[in-house]
Amino acid sequence: MIRGGDSAWMLMATALVLMMTPALGLFYGGLVRAKSILNTFMMSLVAFGVVTITWVLAGYSLAFGHSSNGFIGSLHFALLQHVGFGAQPGTHIPQLLFFAFQASFAIITAALISGAVVERIRFGAFVAFIALWSLLVYPVLAHWVWGGGWLSQHGVMDFAGGVPVEMGSGFSALAAAFVVGKRRDHGRQALLPHNVAYVVLGAGLLWFGWFGFNAGSAFGINHQTILAFVNTLLCPAATLAVWMAIEAKVNGRPTAVGAATAIVVGCVGITPAAGWISPAASLLLGAVAALPSYAVIQWRPKTRIDESLDVFGAHGLAGFTGILFIGFFAQRGWNGVGDGALFGHVAQLGWQAVADLATPLYAFAGTFVLLKLVGLVLPLRVSETEEAIGVDVTQHGEEAYSTGEGAILVKVEPPREHKLRGAAAKKAGAAL
Repeated sequence: MIRGGDSAWMLMATALVLMMTPALGLFYGGLVRAKSILNTFMMSLVAFGVVTITWVLAGYSLAFGHSSNGFIGSLHFALLQHVGFGAQPGTHIPQLLFFAFQASFAIITAALISGAVVERIRFGAFVAFIALWSLLVYPVLAHWVWGGGWLSQHGVMDFAGGVPVEMGSGFSALAAAFVVGKRRDHGRQALLPHNVAYVVLGAGLLWFGWFGFNAGSAFGINHQTILAFVNTLLCPAATLAVWMAIEAKVNGRPTAVGAATAIVVGCVGITPAAGWISPAASLLLGAVAALPSYAVIQWRPKTRIDESLDVFGAHGLAGFTGILFIGFFAQRGWNGVGDGALFGHVAQLGWQAVADLATPLYAFAGTFVLLKLVGLVLPLRVSETEEAIGVDVTQHGEEAYSTGEGAILVKVEPPREHKLRGAAAKKAGAAL
């Protein structure tokens, strides 16, 4: 039976999650150089068109269609066949609304991967890649935990996307960085954010949208909605506090980019656990999630790996931490479903660890293979000259600012009559 209150909340939650994709563009755009901001925005925005279409065609069905083998769903819902106004099983919202909410997840997950390859991937190649990725990688991972796949059959708990969204994007980003390669200036000069205000604003909007992301994953108004909402407030707050304390200790002062990154890491960490753990445990998770992500984000620039905007460190590792944390701290008294190892159910920890092994392997391998296949048909990278000019100009023929690093240099030819006069004068001079 459809409930109006549940449907109203899910309409709002879906809109909040959709808003997160342009917010991601703002966050990523501020982190790159001025000559690349429009292209960086575009790689987020294009996911709205490409992934929405692939989700309608087959992605949704592959994720949530009947599972015969536990690996991937059927094509029963392809082109939204059999998806209507009836109640989605296990909820009190229409099937079409459930489809739209899940589409918003697929869109932002594909957009997240762009952070690994900013400033050097060809726009057309990226579009081709996310079209394939949203059909062959994301739906598989979503099916494993939400669509009746093998991880859900073994009781793996993932409330709002630690497997398909966070680890899916983070480990895919790492693979993309290996395949596409590093920027020409990586390791030779500091590649600094061009607008930190955009970064902070984008992080704030992402946190705002994350309340829909996590609390919406309860699919109605119930106790888990409230728990997920509160935990989405507490966990990032704890990550932010710990991150700033670490920066103050290590560098003598906290930074705005660090604070913005901490908010994202905290939101990622609580995503899989939001409806499964207590508020006190969510504070602990926020503190714990800060440590591996901070360490890897500080270490990565010292390597040859140009995973440019640290999608792996912020999303892959924090999602990994959140999934494993559930295995310890899931508590039936709060979630009404099941306990973790600390409350007597050690097997839960084992299967959460299995999810933490299987997901990175599939996401990394799937992305690596898909990008190699795209590269056989389309060149993946812009040329060094195009990269030096800036991908805003070379990929879109536009600039974000009227002057700056990406300024277009045009050779101006003199008017034809001036050419003629010059030639005539030269001829006359020769005659003399």
